[in-house]
Amino acid sequence: MPLTRDLKETIKARAETDEAFRNALLIEALECFLSGDAETGKAVLRDYINATIGFEALGEETGRPPKSLMRMLGPRGNPQARNLFDVIAHLQKREGVHVEIHLAR
Repeated sequence: MPLTRDLKETIKARAETDEAFRNALLIEALECFLSGDAETGKAVLRDYINATIGFEALGEETGRPPKSLMRMLGPRGNPQARNLFDVIAHLQKREGVHVEIHLAR
């Protein structure tokens, strides 16, 4: 189901002022990918990008066409791991965070 414009604006407004919220969006996207829920992971990562850097700037900074990034993270997108991890690494660096994975038993 597509998000309403109001919800997208609300996410953007909160992300602009709340660092913890931005970090939580990025972490949630990564946790979704790691748990096998790629569709939700792509949706949350799209929300994060739209609320922060935007696809145009991300494309300029990563050297990838913005439309390609949008398709990659779109509902029917199937990103290669290399491309997805490059984008995630760039977003972590830009945000000033480093997500680590620890084995839980």
